[in-house]
Amino acid sequence: MDERDRLAERFEEHRTRLRAVAYRMLGSASEAEDAVQDTWLRLNRTDAGEIENLGGWLTTVVARVCLNVLRSRDHRREEPLDAASSEPADSSVDLAADAVLADSVGLAMLVVLDTLVPAERLAFVLHDMFAVPFDEIAPLIDRTPAAARQLASRARRRVQRRPATAEPDLARRRQAVDAYLAAARGGDFEALLELLHPDVVLRADKAAGPSRAPIFLRGVDTVARGAAAASVRAAVTQLALVNGGIGLVMADEGLPSVVLAFAFVDGKIAEIDVMADRDRLRTLDLVILD
Repeated sequence: MDERDRLAERFEEHRTRLRAVAYRMLGSASEAEDAVQDTWLRLNRTDAGEIENLGGWLTTVVARVCLNVLRSRDHRREEPLDAASSEPADSSVDLAADAVLADSVGLAMLVVLDTLVPAERLAFVLHDMFAVPFDEIAPLIDRTPAAARQLASRARRRVQRRPATAEPDLARRRQAVDAYLAAARGGDFEALLELLHPDVVLRADKAAGPSRAPIFLRGVDTVARGAAAASVRAAVTQLALVNGGIGLVMADEGLPSVVLAFAFVDGKIAEIDVMADRDRLRTLDLVILD
């Protein structure tokens, strides 16, 4: 194995974490994958032998890439340095509550993190979700560690004040998807009819079906029959967060082989996106739920 292959192997060891950081920063799976790829290209242009802590270096680089993307989206969301750093630090936040918040924020991430200015988002995501010290965060946003702490504190309070409807909606969707999985496992056609919207559509990429051609189904009866016929697959399928939303994952030897993402209308399942293409699966942010 030559030096480049060894470097690629070391990079792959960190890819999952880098994608998780990028997705939580950007809220877009495709942009997160682009940021990770940009990080790899930058690593290739660097003398890796001079890097003492590769994981820390890669996290710093992907964070910088994401920060540039956020700033380019909408310059009006940036606030002056004085406004961002003059707010007193919040020393009253309980550390145990912080840990619970960091665990749950993914559910409401797209709703709330998009309201933060880029520096706030970076400070909060890196510190509260990935335990990066403020001493390492500060240089990324041209702040002092104390100012970086204040940014994370302000972002934390905004997340804590997120709309109360976000999590109940997700809880209801989790119940619906859980019920869909149970009905599919049991081949319960009538239960599936109750869960699906009358105009439901199902799309499956060409890797998901036996014919190696994309599949498109429309209508509650057709989709329900297809789900009921997939009881074998459903038996080895689990609930998961798919890019922050409730979905399903079937794994093969620990790796995702089929992923289902759902969209809802009036509380019923209106769209099902079935993904099995490996390149597509690699762009997804997946978290298996108990």
